[in-house]
Amino acid sequence: MITSDDTAQPWLSIVGIGEDGLDGLSARATALLDSAELIVGGDRHLALVAALNKSTLPWRVPFAASLPEVLAQRGRRVVVLCSGDPFWHGAGSVLADHLAPREWTAVPAPSTFAWAAARLGWRLEDAVTLGLHARPIATLRPHLRPEARLIVLVRDGAAVGEIAGYLAANGFGASELTVLEALGGPRERVRRTTASIFAFADVTAPVALGIAAVAEPGAVIMPCVSGLPDELFQHDGQLTKREIRAVTLSTLAPRGHELLWDIGAGAGSIGIEWLLAARSNRAIGVETHPGRLATARTNAEALGVPQFDLRLGAAPEALAGLPTPDAVFIGGGAGRPGLMDAVWQALPAGGRLVVNAVTLETEALLIDWHHRHGGELLRLGVERASPVGGLTGWRAAMPVVQWSVRK
Repeated sequence: MITSDDTAQPWLSIVGIGEDGLDGLSARATALLDSAELIVGGDRHLALVAALNKSTLPWRVPFAASLPEVLAQRGRRVVVLCSGDPFWHGAGSVLADHLAPREWTAVPAPSTFAWAAARLGWRLEDAVTLGLHARPIATLRPHLRPEARLIVLVRDGAAVGEIAGYLAANGFGASELTVLEALGGPRERVRRTTASIFAFADVTAPVALGIAAVAEPGAVIMPCVSGLPDELFQHDGQLTKREIRAVTLSTLAPRGHELLWDIGAGAGSIGIEWLLAARSNRAIGVETHPGRLATARTNAEALGVPQFDLRLGAAPEALAGLPTPDAVFIGGGAGRPGLMDAVWQALPAGGRLVVNAVTLETEALLIDWHHRHGGELLRLGVERASPVGGLTGWRAAMPVVQWSVRK
């Protein structure tokens, strides 16, 4: 049965608007604006509809800071203006997450990505699309590969120059850049250059950047699979080495939309590669050493996953209050009193636990837990060819015992 609540008219309308302002709106979007008692938007959005002479509320940066003011308007007819498609790097999902489905409606306009692809002649479904308004430029790093095509939304003209410098400094100076300003409006301008010679001093917002990636000789390309080269990480020796890391990530089996606890994060390599496996993944790293924690943060930023949530503290105490994990990795300190019990209690049914050990004491602990809970117990050894006098022989690294189990 349909209740009166289900048939009620939404009080909030999320309307996408382009650089052509009122002229580019659909009849439905125009009608919603005409009937609005309050229009919410950024200063640029509100300027585009100034001719309507409506009550307005400029939103704050970040937009989430304006949520209480917007939600306090329940009972009034409110329109929130967003650039282009509100649900593609826009405020639409932020609003929808705080409202019942019957409370809101949305009328999107073409996204900046769609406009950019139309000017570039690129297949949008094949391009990497990123919003870097409030994210570090190094977020680009995992996507920089030969022949990759990226469309990036940036905060202003200065950011375009910073991206060009970043590309040049990382072996992608020959990449073709297309600077796309005010797409779809009377101020639209499209200019092309390369990263190494970028010299535009008059780039104005709103701006998008098309990057046709060209790797120069010697450029370091991040692989698409786990097991990044050790040289990509800063560390003081506390690093899960490449071969062991590849096995560990395979065993952790990241699947997307999952949370990892990385206990004894060290240089952060496991959590970083967990996040690289899927954009929707989350990771919380716990590390007792302040210097290593700082290094892990540096690595996360440099490798394009600044969202890695790194915390200073000792487990199990530092685990109190953390959100429930889908998987847990213990790379150090498994023998701390109460740690294994605390992790096992926190892990939900079906959750995965992977523990690596290099000492006999921790190995004995893992053997005991394997007897009690099953799972898989492995002993991993890596040997590398190295000089022995004038000849060559095998030099073994310390073996790693790995216990993994699904609860």
